[in-house]
Amino acid sequence: MSKGPGVGFQYPPVPVSWTKRDALLFANSIGCTSKELHFLYELDPNFAVFPTYPVILTFKGTSNEVIDFYAQQKAVPIPGVPTFDPTRVVDGQRLLQSFKPIPTSSEGRNFEIRTTVLGVYDKGRPGTVVETQSDLVDVATGEVYSRVISSSFFVGQGLWGGPSGPKQVTYTVPKDRKPDVTFEHQTSPETSLLYRLNGDYNPLHAHPEPGKKMGFGGIIIHGLWTWNWAAHGLLEHLGGSNPANLKEYQARFASPVRPGDKLVASAWRTGQYQGEFEEIRFEVRVAGGKVVLSNGRALIKTAAGKENKL
Repeated sequence: MSKGPGVGFQYPPVPVSWTKRDALLFANSIGCTSKELHFLYELDPNFAVFPTYPVILTFKGTSNEVIDFYAQQKAVPIPGVPTFDPTRVVDGQRLLQSFKPIPTSSEGRNFEIRTTVLGVYDKGRPGTVVETQSDLVDVATGEVYSRVISSSFFVGQGLWGGPSGPKQVTYTVPKDRKPDVTFEHQTSPETSLLYRLNGDYNPLHAHPEPGKKMGFGGIIIHGLWTWNWAAHGLLEHLGGSNPANLKEYQARFASPVRPGDKLVASAWRTGQYQGEFEEIRFEVRVAGGKVVLSNGRALIKTAAGKENKL
């Protein structure tokens, strides 16, 4: 971990909880289909939580009700850095690492999110990046079920004299061959209105005014909806929809998605393995246009296995 303002600061642990109903809603909202009843039907013998679900818990906490997003974000300042305006923040990048299957419900157990600041980087006039590590921990055993490395971009809140940060690792997609897998989805004005019910109640994704103030022209869809939608498609098409087959997953939020955009995801098998898990490179674009998820990389136990490696 690098040295710098705020580095190593630990937020107070946040208790989190979820129900089977929460797991069902999440799976529905990111595109799981009736062919995947193990994500959508609680009595299925293989009923499971979709493996990227922990990203929502930092927003949801233990609440089963609508949350005041802005009030929640103001809770704890980071020592040694300016106080940033949470009404002008967007996602930068997410990396999820899965260590243990997520229980279908937290009932009877105590879980919490433990978050540590990895870096606060001054990007000048465009804004500031805050990078954190959030672990989903079983309080009784200390076991870490998943880890999320996040970067949040505070728009127009730079120029405070902080470090610019290290050069980021970039995962590019092949330019010399067609993707091995493609899949698409037509978004609608209701896409983000459904996804927000998981616990991410940022008004930016429900009402046009915040987006106008931030220069987006109106409502944009949660970056994490696109991120989770792509994760589902990769697991469905390459990992047989088996939650145990997704070990790592990451992408960078390159540009916003607006309600009504049609998304197209493209993925390439690399033939490079970490144990049984193959590295997959991917990107998501608006059909015929801009990249919205870049730097896409996943470690998936591909259904075809090593016998068909590239």
